[in-house]
Amino acid sequence: MKSILTPLGPKADKDTVRRHNLSLVLRAVRDEGESGEATRAGVSARVGLTRAAVSSLVEQLMESGFLTESGKTFSGQAGRPGTALKVARTGPAGLGVEINIDYVSVCVVDLAGTGRVRQTEHLDNRGASAGEVLARAARIAARTLDSAREQELRPVGATLALPGLVSGGSVRQAPNLGWNEVPAEDLFAEALTALRPGNPVLPVASENEANLAALAELWFGGLGDVRSFLYLTGEIGVGGALVLGGELLRGAHGFAGEIGHVVVDPDGPECRCGSRGCLEQYAGQTALLRAAGIDGSGGGAGVVELERRARAGDGRAVAALTEAGRMLGRVVSGAVNLVDPDAVVLGGIYRGLMPWLSPPADEELTGRVVSGLWSPGSGRLRASSVAGDAARGAAALVVQDVLADPVAYAEPQGV
Repeated sequence: MKSILTPLGPKADKDTVRRHNLSLVLRAVRDEGESGEATRAGVSARVGLTRAAVSSLVEQLMESGFLTESGKTFSGQAGRPGTALKVARTGPAGLGVEINIDYVSVCVVDLAGTGRVRQTEHLDNRGASAGEVLARAARIAARTLDSAREQELRPVGATLALPGLVSGGSVRQAPNLGWNEVPAEDLFAEALTALRPGNPVLPVASENEANLAALAELWFGGLGDVRSFLYLTGEIGVGGALVLGGELLRGAHGFAGEIGHVVVDPDGPECRCGSRGCLEQYAGQTALLRAAGIDGSGGGAGVVELERRARAGDGRAVAALTEAGRMLGRVVSGAVNLVDPDAVVLGGIYRGLMPWLSPPADEELTGRVVSGLWSPGSGRLRASSVAGDAARGAAALVVQDVLADPVAYAEPQGV
């Protein structure tokens, strides 16, 4: 039997080990700061390094602008009081740019994961070319970067959150935008660089927007101990992402999670993807508003009107939401049977529509999940947190890179 060998990396030298330990300490301070105050002693106990080693690493991180130190903190135990460590509120940060069908949202997240700047513009991107849409996004991003600079934040990279199949820096297909084989990273980077002459070129990455919303839910939402979940986001279409054991499942080519294009009825309405009867033709924003008899040209205003009518007991609105919930439950039950997540999280427009979507979806799940572990009202079907949006997830992905190797993002001395 032929063995399969995993390629080995280079041997770790002193510099490599120190860079790794700097990351350990920085992440430990960030994590401790979420629940209380971090001290050198506490970090030492958490990461398994000596107090002296941690102090040396802390000093380097402070000199590079990643950590700050404040007054004394008392543990209640014998010994000298320590000083409280926190990740810096200035310096390296991440830029997230969500491009959707009817809006562009841009945010900056600092090292603690806090959203510091947010700019959103409601735009109809369906009739515009990819280059024009990405140029619009670059203009909003440039203004956001100016605001970040006023807060002494230095975004070191940008991530685009895009509603389609994203791979290798390009959008292979985004049916609702009409994009095919669009080099999104290059077009955005060129437009942003042209708007900011004299500034360093900002590295740009890209990812599917549902994946990034799911990561934001994982990092900032109210999931508690849940580490495996299926995330669905309702917008013009229906996006999906799967997180297993705290890790995003991207699939062999990065296209995992396209649940909106699971076929509910092969004889159903034609979908922009080229198939028929896809889930988004029953549960996407456009389909919902059409079924409820609401003009969908107003984008988000139509969803607000749908919720208002449903609360007032309008029969057509309630029927549209009930049917959408039933279709969601039918498709999601197959995914639950396949991967056995702890929870299913509904985000985007679904968050506010949960009172009407949840009962029929829960009913379908209860009847179709073969484990018998699903029951209505179990809490396994839940609304996303308000903190779990794609733009924040995109910005936080940049911050994760900084935390993983702070040395690579330290500002050069004398700058």
